[in-house]
Parts: sequence; C-alpha cells; structure tokens
Amino acid sequence: MADIIVPELAESITEGTIAQWLKQPGDTVEKGEFIVELETDKVNVEVISEEAGVVSELLAAEGDTVQVGQVIAVVGAGSGSNTSAPTAAPEAKEETKAPEAPEAPKAAPVAEETSSEQDRTIASPAARKLAREKGINLSEISPVDPMGRVRVQDVSAHGSAPTPAKAAPAPTASAPKEDDGRTTREKMSRRRQTIATRLLEVRQNTAMLTTFNEIDMTNVMALRSRKKDQFFEQNDVRLGFMSFFTKAVVAALKKYPYVNSQIDGTDIVKNNFYDIGIAVSTEGGLVVPIVRDADRKNFAEIEANIGELAKKARDNKLTLSDMSGGSFTITNGGVFGSLMSTPILNGTQVGILGMHTIQKRPIAVGNEVEIRPMMYIALSYDHRVIDGKDSVGFLKTVKELLESPEDLLLNS
Repeated sequence: MADIIVPELAESITEGTIAQWLKQPGDTVEKGEFIVELETDKVNVEVISEEAGVVSELLAAEGDTVQVGQVIAVVGAGSGSNTSAPTAAPEAKEETKAPEAPEAPKAAPVAEETSSEQDRTIASPAARKLAREKGINLSEISPVDPMGRVRVQDVSAHGSAPTPAKAAPAPTASAPKEDDGRTTREKMSRRRQTIATRLLEVRQNTAMLTTFNEIDMTNVMALRSRKKDQFFEQNDVRLGFMSFFTKAVVAALKKYPYVNSQIDGTDIVKNNFYDIGIAVSTEGGLVVPIVRDADRKNFAEIEANIGELAKKARDNKLTLSDMSGGSFTITNGGVFGSLMSTPILNGTQVGILGMHTIQKRPIAVGNEVEIRPMMYIALSYDHRVIDGKDSVGFLKTVKELLESPEDLLLNS
C-alpha cells in the first residue's frame, strides 16, 4: 500500500487545488503513471503514482485545496479493474424464494453509468471545473474541437442554451439572489486569485509610473513584407513583430541597464542577462513564459521560442521553469484591439513594455501630412529605481530602432 502525496512544487508554492482526478477508486495504476492533476498559482502539475496497484481511496475531491506533503489518495496492492462494476452479492442465489415485497427499481446504476461517461470525456481542467459549477454533464456537450476535447467555450455555450429543465420552484423570500437569473456567481480559480493578489501587491508596493511614445511602423512592416516568405523558407517559422520588439528591447536594456534590474532590500540588482517574458493570454488567465538569453538568439530562434511557449501555454503544458527568473516583460494588448493602456509590472521586475494595435493615422512627415500605420507603446516602470530620463530614453531607443529596422539588425 502506498500514499499519494502532494509533492514539493516550487520554493514559493505551498498548496494547490485538485483540478482533475485521472484515476478513480478501483482503477489500476502503473508505477510512474499520472493519477491526479493539480492546479497551482502558476501552472498545472500532474502527479504520478510511485507504486503499481489499485486506487483504493481518494482523500480529496476535485476543487479541494491541498497542502504540499498532504496525503490525497491511497494505492493498494492488486490488479484491480478500470471498470468499477459491482460484483454480485453471494446472497443472491438464496433469494429464489418469494420476496417479502416487490423491490422498486434502483437508480444508482444509471447514475454510475452517467458518471463513467463523464469521466471518459476528454476535457480541459478548466472545462471540467466550469461544468461542475454549472451542474452540466460533460458527456452531453458537443465540442467544437474536431478531436473531441471539451473546452471552456463549449461548456459556456452549452450552459447558455435553453434546456428542458424541470419547472422552477416558486420563489421564496430566503432564495439567493442568483436564483432569479439576474446574476451568476463563479468562484475564482486559484490562478486568477493569485494574479489578483500579486497585481494588487505591485500597485501597493511600487512607485509605478507609465510613459508613452508612438512608433511609425511603416519601415518594419515593409521589411517584414519583403522578407517573410524567404524567412519562412529558410527557418520554417513565420516572421512576426515580436522578434523585432524583443531585439529592440534587448538593445535598449543594454543602453539603460537600470530598466533591467530589480530591488533587493536596500540594494539594486542589475541583471547582466536578458531573459524576456512574453505575456500570453490563456483560458486560466495571463501567464508570462520566458525567452531565455534573448540577446544571444537570432530572429528565427526568438520566433520559434515564442511559438513553442505560446503553444505550451494554450495547451496548459508550461512548467515552473518556463516562467521563472525573467528580467523584463513585453505584453501585447494590440492582439485584442487595445489602442493604449498602462501595463502593470510583473513581480519584482522594474519595467514592462506594452504594445498596442497598429492604427493608420494622419502624421506630419516634414511639411506634409501622410497616413501612416502607427502604434502607441507604453513603458511602466518603478520610479524608485528608474528616473524619467532613463524611462523616456529607453522608450525612445525602442522607437528609433523599430523605425529604422536596419539599425536593429546591426545592433542584434
């Protein structure tokens, strides 16, 4: 017999939430096989069984908060079965005599069958969680995904569709307000709670200011248009804007090293490395995986790295090492159509660059007015470390490099 224990996750993580049990009581499990998925502040972690056997007991339910070191399941000896059908009771043969009274049909097997169907449905942890909260059976949902994986959008769409529900009870004075359909209460996920807490801490514990500038994207767009096909043929990866911005940021950080620093007590620690965080929006919230040593990578390597990290983020496969130790962050609200915003600092970093949507606007070029593709950019910074001169100079450097992309290539 072996206990399944919540493992050490990371130095700063002491607890997690049961996102999904991958095995149920009576199921066989091999040594090293995943048995449960935990949702932590940063990533989801799948926990393995250290012994082969049969799951005999689950000590925590999906949605429960569990601590590092806590026993959450027990694996016993035996071969078990992946179908937990009850065996016939030995007394059954003796009941050939007339029963004392007719027995009513039992509903339990139907419930067990429904539960089994739901367990077999392929769904993301976030979708399972939302389905539990809405009381929706996953097996009744028709997913959009051609592979049959149920996602949050499918659950939301199913939940909003009219269903032949049983008649609602007459309203009573003690009924909760949500019952009238005017509001919907949804419990925040652990990750969303952590995001909220940390953003509030940044606002309260830093002297954060934001400065703005704008970039004429004409030249970088023209260069990208000329080179994108050749770039793809040579590197098997598409040339986007993020590699240009990442390279421009690295060059600006080298020129203004305090923007690439952090505060440690009464010390300023200037980082001599350039690990650039790229904010990615996921179903569970914003995550910031890191492009390591961006100063040592060419455009193709940066684009490939960003693509891999973004896919891992969307598939909920990021690890703690993918998101730890960044020195500066870039966030792109432009993908959602944002024209201007003030990004909030990420953790202990003292600077974050916000990109925005590209919009054609009339701009004075010499003595003429021309329509140019323009982008507002924003640098939020900790004024305890960075003065206005460095913040404005940093942003101006990023602007100049992107408006003259040939200079950016020379600097990289």
